[in-house]
Amino acid sequence: MQTWIALSEILRNLALAVAAGIGAFLAWRKLGPETSQVELARRAHVTELFNRAAGQLGDERLEVRLAAIYVLREVGRDFPDLSRPVFELLQIHLQGKQAEYGDREPPVDIRVLIEVLSRGRKGH
Repeated sequence: MQTWIALSEILRNLALAVAAGIGAFLAWRKLGPETSQVELARRAHVTELFNRAAGQLGDERLEVRLAAIYVLREVGRDFPDLSRPVFELLQIHLQGKQAEYGDREPPVDIRVLIEVLSRGRKGH
């Protein structure tokens, strides 16, 4: 009788371990699509930030232009596949502004832009 009790406990523990393993596997499989959805949502948010910041580079308010430059810098840092488009966008924006200032000291946002571009180039 003792043997049957010991055997039934072993079988019960084995069944519980198998059930726990199946539960862990199913939870892991379910987590995969949710992780993909989170990544897609994050990517959509970053794309929105990129587009908004690109439009704000030409704003007449200095603080808006500075914020746009800093947002684009962070997008380029956090998403390596976007670093080149960010760099090119900032470079084109700077080229368009150089003619406006000639020999005069450029405003703060242009100086920050030059600094961001020079640091970005060192990182490439």
